[in-house]
Parts: sequence; structure tokens; C-alpha cells
Amino acid sequence: MTRLIFLGPPGAGKGTQSKVLADFLNIPHISTGDILRQAITDQTPLGIKAQGYMDRGELVPDQLVEDLVKERLGQPDTKNGWILDGFPRKVTQATFLEELLAKMGQGGEKAVNLDAKDEVVISRLLGRGRKDDSEEVIRRRLEVYRDETAPLIDYYGDRRKLVTINGDQSPEEVTTELKNIIAA
Repeated sequence: MTRLIFLGPPGAGKGTQSKVLADFLNIPHISTGDILRQAITDQTPLGIKAQGYMDRGELVPDQLVEDLVKERLGQPDTKNGWILDGFPRKVTQATFLEELLAKMGQGGEKAVNLDAKDEVVISRLLGRGRKDDSEEVIRRRLEVYRDETAPLIDYYGDRRKLVTINGDQSPEEVTTELKNIIAA
């Protein structure tokens, strides 16, 4: 049973790789951004709450995101495994997730850290040509990542649940490495 949590800086390829792997393994790719958008579209009670925060230009609080993740991991299609992309983003969320998985009897998760150098990430993100992807904005996002999300690498490393992959390689090389890790 495969349960993977994807970590890494913006532009490291988390979304791309998690989708490819989820298709390969026939398990759901769970993106917190997608969950949030779907809950809002479906007008679920949690989606309506989230919409209120977003309409006011506020961040959706951790508790609400945690509730959405809990709800999603409880759905039948997750029984054979899942890939989480975009959650947890900080150690408090990782602790929540670990406790949730223990309650659900879904242990054995691994964190995959797609490690990529700043220069590679900046080049990739600038290459997408999005308006909000200026070098200054990208460097700020990397700073926020290092402050908030990078401590997860130690968190999962200390628990012997971390696998690090060189995200500077081509997408095909990263996929091959990921498939080799799963097969091991």
C-alpha cells in the first residue's frame, strides 16, 4: 500500500510527479488546493466556510484545511493508498496528519522530498511565463518555503520516513527514481 507525502520547494515538480505516480499506481492524487476548490464547488459545509475566508481575502485556517484532509482521506478510494501534495505545509500539520493516520489505521506513509536548487526552481518558474512569477516573488516564496515547510524534512527524517530525490533532473529521470523507490 502506497501512502506518499510530497515535499519540496515551489517548482520542484511535486504536482507533476505526484500526478504521474498516482496514475501509475491507480491511487488518488490528493492536492489540498483541489480539495478546497472541489468543496467550494460542491458547496459542502466545509467548502462554504472556506469560501467565506477566501471571499474576504484571508487564508483558510489550518483547522479547516485539516478537516478537509480528514474528510478526503476517509473516502473509499483512499483504501489502497494515496499521494498528498500540498499538505502538510508545517510541522503542526504533520503532527495532526500522523495522529489522524494512526486513528484511521493508515500508517506506513513516506515523505518524498524533491530537492531542487534555487537557480533551477527560479528558471523553471520564470519559464512558465505566469504574471505572478517574477524573480523577486519566486525568491520570496522560496524563503517562506524554507521557513515554514523545510522543517518537515527534519520531522520526517527523524522518524525515518523520508526519501530525498534530486529534483534537478529531467521529469523522466525523477519518475524513474520514484518508481524504483516504490518497487523497493
